[in-house]
Amino acid sequence: MKLQDKVCIVTGAASGIGKEIAVVYAREGGKVVIADMNKAAAQATADEIVKAGGKAMAVAMDVTSEEQVNAAVAEVVAAYGGVDVLVSNAGIQIVHPVEEFPFADWKKMLAIHLDGAFLTTKACMPHMQKSGNGGSIIYMGSVHSKEASVLKSAYVTAKHGLIGLCKTVSKEGGKYKIRANVICPGFVRTPLVEKQIPEQAKALGISEEDVIKKVMLKETVDGEFTTVQDVAEVALLFASFNSNALTGQSMVVSHGWFMQ
Repeated sequence: MKLQDKVCIVTGAASGIGKEIAVVYAREGGKVVIADMNKAAAQATADEIVKAGGKAMAVAMDVTSEEQVNAAVAEVVAAYGGVDVLVSNAGIQIVHPVEEFPFADWKKMLAIHLDGAFLTTKACMPHMQKSGNGGSIIYMGSVHSKEASVLKSAYVTAKHGLIGLCKTVSKEGGKYKIRANVICPGFVRTPLVEKQIPEQAKALGISEEDVIKKVMLKETVDGEFTTVQDVAEVALLFASFNSNALTGQSMVVSHGWFMQ
């Protein structure tokens, strides 16, 4: 068991990538916290994990609310005694050309991706410091942390920003044995991506099939989507790695879409 009794908070974990990470963490012995805006959906995922023999609890968390983030983390610490792993995964997608991007949508995107990562990190780091055992903070970036695509100015900006936050947290957290890393997936066929396909088809004036083949998967080596399982395995590596040798890094998981 790579995460035996480690307390692991995963935001946006009621579905998609976050849920798969939570399932893998529980399978490896972690005490998993399903943090999501939708408390009922979070509880359903926690119940699934418990039914399968794992340990899990659900908390309501809007990652853009400092009050909600702090309250949820306090609830976790009261229940489980601390925090060992944070996966900042909550995210959404809104697409527009720059000149048509509503400022309210821009601010919403940056709030969820960047403010959410900052607020959850700020709330969890003191507990990792106090434990003396360090911890692992994992940010869900994207290939768009390295590259750009049309229509995604806010998303690309936010995902690039996570790498800067990660590097700073790894510098500040090093003396406490707190590691910070970023996972940068390619296109994963989650509801977030399914929503983008018709939106991009309309915006670009092409078919949905062409969005998949000629936009999303054009630069991959095999024309395949990255899977939630692929991403969860990298999240397990970052969570379970036991020294500061692996910190401040960003790992791309994209079927070769972006190569470093």
